[in-house]
Amino acid sequence: MDVRLITPDGARQAKPGDLVDLLVDADGVLWVDIPQDDPDAVRVLTEVFCFHPKAVTDAVSRSPVPKVHLYADHAFVVLHAPEPGTGGHIHFVELDLFVSARYVVTVHGPVNPAVPQEATRVETDAVAARVDAGRFRPTTGYELSTAIVGALTGRMRDHLAVRTTDVWRFEQQVTAGELGDAERFLDGMFRVRHGLLSVRTMAAQSAEVYGRMHAREVFGPEHQRLLEDNEDQFRRIATMAHSQEDYLQGVIEFYQTRTNTKMTIAAERLAVIAAVTLPVTALSSVLGMNVIVNQTTHWTALIVLLAVMLVLSVLLLVWAKRHGWW
Repeated sequence: MDVRLITPDGARQAKPGDLVDLLVDADGVLWVDIPQDDPDAVRVLTEVFCFHPKAVTDAVSRSPVPKVHLYADHAFVVLHAPEPGTGGHIHFVELDLFVSARYVVTVHGPVNPAVPQEATRVETDAVAARVDAGRFRPTTGYELSTAIVGALTGRMRDHLAVRTTDVWRFEQQVTAGELGDAERFLDGMFRVRHGLLSVRTMAAQSAEVYGRMHAREVFGPEHQRLLEDNEDQFRRIATMAHSQEDYLQGVIEFYQTRTNTKMTIAAERLAVIAAVTLPVTALSSVLGMNVIVNQTTHWTALIVLLAVMLVLSVLLLVWAKRHGWW
């Protein structure tokens, strides 16, 4: 695990064994970042920070939805970030935060084995780089937490931008008449919509979490703006994803309408063919065996029969034309 003590003079790395002393004596903001499957995670969370057993259990196990638990001196928050997988699948990458005015503890995972480890640390690595470079000096754990959550919403926004590019590509193909393989084309569009729906779900649920934290003034009256900012970011991401979903749905409906129209036209043409050949089939099946035989052919009857077939076919063509079948 990574341990940082952030002061106005800069940030310095510390050892996990120094955590007790840092919590008691050191000034500044303490940031402990615990990777997935860290063998000391439960011990540090339980014995050093004395977090509630339920919160510790939630931190080291998968949580299907974002949530917040409020305690006397800190809050426990569960969030998710999107990570693209194979075949359009979207992994929900979990990030847990214990937040107080004095410290922030971030816990990563657990995640699907298909997710690379670096994908679980995108937000914390980005903020850590700013802290280590001296470009960000939080004075409270609340400010540090807000920066980490801001990095998470940025990741959602990047995911939304990629999916939007996919939507544009499909829209250009549809309006250009490049229908292609209908099954594969629709499958691709629905996979993109799934990606948009995933990020909207994450953002909307996270917005509710931060809405509750704002209503309870978890960071105190003087830091309400931080919670407002995080909640606003989540809500805007959810709204943008929803609007993009609607746009893609319009593209899907446009594509389905064109495809269905082509199928309808084809069915009408088949109906015309069936109508035209119906009298020919009927007359030939009934009278053909009596007109054309091996020993002799009744030429007069055959000519009359062919004329009747032709007249009936023409009449049916005229009738189909008047009904707009072709």
